[in-house]
Amino acid sequence: MPTLEHGFLSQDKSKEISFFNQHASESEYNVFSERSNYKLVETCLALGGLHAPARIADLGCGSGVFSSILLQKGFACVGVDIAFGLTALGRSLYPGITFLNADIESLPFSTGSLDAVLLSAVIHHLPDAGACAREVFRVLRPGGVFMAFDPNRMNPFMYLYRDRSSPFYSSKGVTENERPVLAWQVRRIFAEAGFEVRSAYLSGLSYRYVASPVARAFLPVYNFLDFVLSVLPLMGKLGSFVLTAGTKPGLDSHRSRQNCA
Repeated sequence: MPTLEHGFLSQDKSKEISFFNQHASESEYNVFSERSNYKLVETCLALGGLHAPARIADLGCGSGVFSSILLQKGFACVGVDIAFGLTALGRSLYPGITFLNADIESLPFSTGSLDAVLLSAVIHHLPDAGACAREVFRVLRPGGVFMAFDPNRMNPFMYLYRDRSSPFYSSKGVTENERPVLAWQVRRIFAEAGFEVRSAYLSGLSYRYVASPVARAFLPVYNFLDFVLSVLPLMGKLGSFVLTAGTKPGLDSHRSRQNCA
């Protein structure tokens, strides 16, 4: 996680908004294959123990790719993103979904009003995810769950290509605060916010787009290697993505979660 020790003292959110609004001119902000999109959402739902119907907010929804999958699976989904261009694109692509333009650290939801939250590759953009974790805790009801996925700094490919300390780091297609995460740091931040937290790892997601033209030329090789390595037991905590889930404690936590089924 980017923290003070890495020199990230603050986040210029206007730069984040400008960066992602650039993608609003595209037909859709969608970096994975369709199969991988479903695999990612389904794995997060399994880790969170979440079933439809439940009211869920997709935070960092972009143009709504994962929101649309959640809707298809029977969830009452609201998409939220700081980039107004992407939420506008989402409204045109998925008219059956409500999209809100809002800051993840100040969500437009009442306290305890949501069953679940999906943090769609958001945490690794935040210099300090503490404010996000506390806000997610606030909007969830007792027994509610959050689920998150982010690139794993322990994965060799993610480290070499996306970590600033790597000699092969590429700044193409990333914001200045973006950095792969460490699972234990994400768990600690959300545990400090009050959650009961757990982690998992996921590989074998096929990319269809990256910003760097050089890296794009090697995507078929990367996708093949990542898929092959994903079936090896030795990968374990070296998976390309860290998945995190947490439950907001409550007297009826178990019963509340069962009511979502």
